[in-house]
Amino acid sequence: MPSTNADQQTQFFETDKPFQLESGLVLPGLRLAYNVLGQPDAAGDNIVWIFHALTANSRPDEWWPGLVGPGKLLDPGKHRIICVNMPGSCYGSIGPLDIDPQPTTHNPQPYYHHFPLFTPRDMANAYRLLREALNIHRIALGIGGSMGGQQLLEWAILEPELFEHIVPIATNAFHSAWGRAFNASQRMCIEADPSWKEQHPEAGIEGMKVARSVALLSYRHYETYAATQADEPDVLEHFRSESYQRYQGEKLALRFNAFSYHSLTRAMDAHHVGRGRGGAEQALQRIRAKTCVIGIDTDLLYPLQEQAFIARFVPGAYLEVLESIYGHDGFLLEYAKLENILHKFLSPHFFRK
Repeated sequence: MPSTNADQQTQFFETDKPFQLESGLVLPGLRLAYNVLGQPDAAGDNIVWIFHALTANSRPDEWWPGLVGPGKLLDPGKHRIICVNMPGSCYGSIGPLDIDPQPTTHNPQPYYHHFPLFTPRDMANAYRLLREALNIHRIALGIGGSMGGQQLLEWAILEPELFEHIVPIATNAFHSAWGRAFNASQRMCIEADPSWKEQHPEAGIEGMKVARSVALLSYRHYETYAATQADEPDVLEHFRSESYQRYQGEKLALRFNAFSYHSLTRAMDAHHVGRGRGGAEQALQRIRAKTCVIGIDTDLLYPLQEQAFIARFVPGAYLEVLESIYGHDGFLLEYAKLENILHKFLSPHFFRK
């Protein structure tokens, strides 16, 4: 049943019904943290479901403030906006620091290293349970970037008639060998931390700082660093780019943990919409929503060819290319350009609600 935590303005859906993962493992229950902004209209057809990326939370008005909020393109005054914290994260949904309900010893402990693998398809199936509990039968717009886009595609395949419009951004139909290599390198950073083998919430945190530095190189672009981190010619050491890499690792360590980071990168690696469906091409052809795929011209992690593949096989879909110096992270920063694309894609009726 959904419940509300008034202090955090975050709601929780909990069920004690068994939940089977793609791996075959059956969990005795499930918890999802989610946020709702705005109210349903009389017809209940103003639902916007936002899917967050790897380390974000279920408050899109915090991490996508240029698009979500009063007077913005996705306006709580016009739309009922829902975002769920993905399983495995550390912002309220079931995660590695939860107590393992099926312990191997008589002394209950958190999952830690033994948290089960949730694939993006598992996540989409979990969201279906929340949708049913909220009595939602139609979603006007599903939108998400990166790992959020992976979950969106899975759900649009699982329930082809659910979404009226979908906008997968800077994402793919299956995670590439290139992307998996980046994630493996990040997990190796965590695993090299001597504390990683220990069982406490701060285990692996120094390794995660390094992992974030590695990840940032895939999120940004040569032009990003040239524009924002260049030094004067007389600088011999302590370069701005080095300080920036360290800062980003420290910043993430203040709000995230290595267990969730390790778990979610594994989940991303397991993404493949074609698994058990005759291949990605056939799976994408099941989608019935009106689809605008957005790619970023400087994206090193999810290059344009991956969005072109999605647009080629989703019936009626088309590709929009967002030009940005910010690489993959452009979908979190280029608000005006995203808004222009979405205004062209969505009908005027969407904005009058």
